[in-house]
Amino acid sequence: MPLYVLRSRLAALSLLLLCAPALSYAQKTPATPDTLVLKDGNTLRGTLVSEAGGTVTFNTPALGDVKVPWAKIQELHATENFAVLPAHMKSMGKQTAASLPVGPLDATSESVTVHPAAQTSAPQPTPSKDAAFIVSKDTLDKELYHVPGFFQGWNGSATAGATLVSATQNQYTVSGSLGLVRTVPTVSWLDSRNRTSADFAGSFGKITQPAYAGPTGPVAATTTKTSILHLDAERDEYFSTRMFGLAQTAFDHNFSQNLNLQQIYGGGLGWTAIHSAKQQADLKATIQYEKQSFITGPSSANQNLIGSTIAADYMLKEKIFTLTQELAYIPAFNNPHAYSADETDTVAFPTWKNFGFSVGTIDSYLNDPPASFPPTKPNSFQFTMGLTYAIKSTY
Repeated sequence: MPLYVLRSRLAALSLLLLCAPALSYAQKTPATPDTLVLKDGNTLRGTLVSEAGGTVTFNTPALGDVKVPWAKIQELHATENFAVLPAHMKSMGKQTAASLPVGPLDATSESVTVHPAAQTSAPQPTPSKDAAFIVSKDTLDKELYHVPGFFQGWNGSATAGATLVSATQNQYTVSGSLGLVRTVPTVSWLDSRNRTSADFAGSFGKITQPAYAGPTGPVAATTTKTSILHLDAERDEYFSTRMFGLAQTAFDHNFSQNLNLQQIYGGGLGWTAIHSAKQQADLKATIQYEKQSFITGPSSANQNLIGSTIAADYMLKEKIFTLTQELAYIPAFNNPHAYSADETDTVAFPTWKNFGFSVGTIDSYLNDPPASFPPTKPNSFQFTMGLTYAIKSTY
């Protein structure tokens, strides 16, 4: 190899070795932090997280997440890519959200301006009061194009309660419930594509009277028990912002109504009549197959039914409580007497972190229990109270 070639290669290698630390440092140097300037003169440096309902969430290493209303902001500069969702847009589906301009942004208390990389004309500012949400591109892409894993994105609550009495009669009652729902996308600022929900409620109790010597002779011990179980699941697929198709199943057991098992499998349509940050109301109707089997009575009392479920679900969220109501009327087309109805009302009060307590009622009516002794009442009413834990899984 000629000497001059060897010298040139050694010089190139030396230059590369000298530049390597600088290149490594450049790769490790963090991006320029975002800047939030307040009207009182304070300046925060960190990362813009999001904006919702007129409040900006800004994260700093020293203070963590800081929430600041637009009225207190003089300037806001974010170097990462963000999108602004205007308040006047009635629909925010996948196509609409994907077409929003995305880029670094500059904002004041009066307006927000996004600077897309590919845009040649001057960007149009959005009034701050009309910026319903500001979200990062990563968050927007995740909610638009990805689906949560099986254990992600669920919200709901678990409740447990118990009563124990030891006296002339011995009594105990345990009750519990679990309600879970997952809506995709998991954020409120995008239109829902689908929703999955599951509910379980159970109550079991027993009263025992020991044997004793009566005035006319010994009296045998007696036992009275209650056992009420309910399980249901539902899958909704949205056609539009309000209309959805649904498939559902439900299982009920009620010892007090002589009901061994009622099974329901059906599908139908639903309509979201009210939808806001504080409340939501859904109306639903299905066509279904229903099977009833009873604990005592003739086998002819067990039935295969074709019917429907007409239901209304309502939820109201306030700072100090959350109210949920569920109403359902279940007629049978091939036996008009074999209808039933249910109503569930629950008020949950948050107390500390994810813990709270709840009170509620569960009222169910079964019109066609077979004759039994003692006589079976068609109506079953429960008053519940217990400790509640809010379930909020992340995505």
